[in-house]
Amino acid sequence: MAVIDGPDTGYRNPLVERYASREMSAIFSPAFKFGTWRKLWLALAEAEQALGLEIPDSAITAMRAQLDNIDLTRAAELEKRLRHDVMAHVHHFGEVAPDAKAFIHLGATSAYVTDNTELLQHRDALMLVRRRLLACVAALAVFAREHRSLPTLGFTHFQPAQPTTVGKRATLWIQDLLLDLEELDFRLDNIRFRGVRGTTGTEASFLELFNGDGSKVDELNRRIASAMGFDRLYAVTGQTYTRKTDYAYLASLAGIATSSSKFAHDIRLLQHLKEIEEPFEDEQIGSSAMAYKRNPMRTERISALARHVIVLTMDPAFTAATQWLERTLDDSANRRVAIPEAYLGIDAVLLLQHNVGAGLVVRSGVIRRHLDDELPFMATETILMHAVRRGGDRQDLHERIRRHSVAAAERVKDHGERNDLMERIIADSAFGMDRAEIESMLDPARFTGRAAEQVNNFLRNEVEPVLERMNTKDAVPELRA
Repeated sequence: MAVIDGPDTGYRNPLVERYASREMSAIFSPAFKFGTWRKLWLALAEAEQALGLEIPDSAITAMRAQLDNIDLTRAAELEKRLRHDVMAHVHHFGEVAPDAKAFIHLGATSAYVTDNTELLQHRDALMLVRRRLLACVAALAVFAREHRSLPTLGFTHFQPAQPTTVGKRATLWIQDLLLDLEELDFRLDNIRFRGVRGTTGTEASFLELFNGDGSKVDELNRRIASAMGFDRLYAVTGQTYTRKTDYAYLASLAGIATSSSKFAHDIRLLQHLKEIEEPFEDEQIGSSAMAYKRNPMRTERISALARHVIVLTMDPAFTAATQWLERTLDDSANRRVAIPEAYLGIDAVLLLQHNVGAGLVVRSGVIRRHLDDELPFMATETILMHAVRRGGDRQDLHERIRRHSVAAAERVKDHGERNDLMERIIADSAFGMDRAEIESMLDPARFTGRAAEQVNNFLRNEVEPVLERMNTKDAVPELRA
């Protein structure tokens, strides 16, 4: 084994080290987590005091003064001894704020800080994902507008089909992201706070603290939720908020990953055709062996990370499905891994998609050559109709087109030569059409229907209103790898 100097040579999560933004990583950092625990303990004490419990001002002042004084090494020492992460931090908070020691965590159970913190992480992470989504929509909208009228071969079954436009194809990617945005907004609009519920969700400990006054328990919940930025609480809970919530949020992330993966696969196919390419930097190396290659590494990475996000939805689904009665602890270790990785993964995916979408390279010459290769076959129906209107026999002309098409296709497939179908039809007197007339029927714009108009309408009616009412001016971090 190689020997590498340094204080930390253990495994590092690539999502944190290479792919996701530091902004998303910070939401799931120890600083955010344990700092939020302390804010929750302060909010609890302040609300309890306001509602009549005898908590001295000195305790509140001490807690507020020590919110950010967190020694993770000391907390780890306490956890090793106590075998309980929450109690380790309760003790540590009491050490640095001794005047508050007797009142920290009063009436609460561990889920008060763990679950409410996780709901805050969900909220902040979803809001960041929303910003990333909007940036992708904005970038692709520019691309769609610029190329709304550029004809390109459409593909069904990855076989040449009726032409569309480059911009129209981009609207399909955008529409998927808008659907994801609608779902994300629904999740954010309906996010709830757990509040203070006690060990089995009955609020018994707080009812005891307030001498049986349930209205004060309700007000305690309202005050703490408001202090943490929430205006809704779960109506009922067990010890924890329902784990269906985690599944719902990660399923929404998987929906975004699905959209991004579809986009990435399309670009990978188009790059193979040399029609559209992802950005490629001046000194970028495509292959360690084949120096000429321009591998679609960013869209391949989108596909890889999106797959991970999609698969991660199985974790919260099984967790929610197997929770026993009011609570079982087999959720904890799984959620510590699955939830952060899903957000870090989708953050990386959307950063990549924005980078690619904002820098797509269109090879219009190749696109036109591919159109020219296939348009003769697609124009035959138009040619047939024109010839019939001039008095030709439809069945005879149809058979002639069939024979000419087979011969032209064999020339292309068997010999690698260009498509000469139009020359064959021009030379066939049964059609009575000259070269100028035939070539006028090969204008690609004749075959794209309302594609350009659809792009204009879609951007005006669906995309621009969304971008105008939402902030899309946030700077997008550069890719880290």
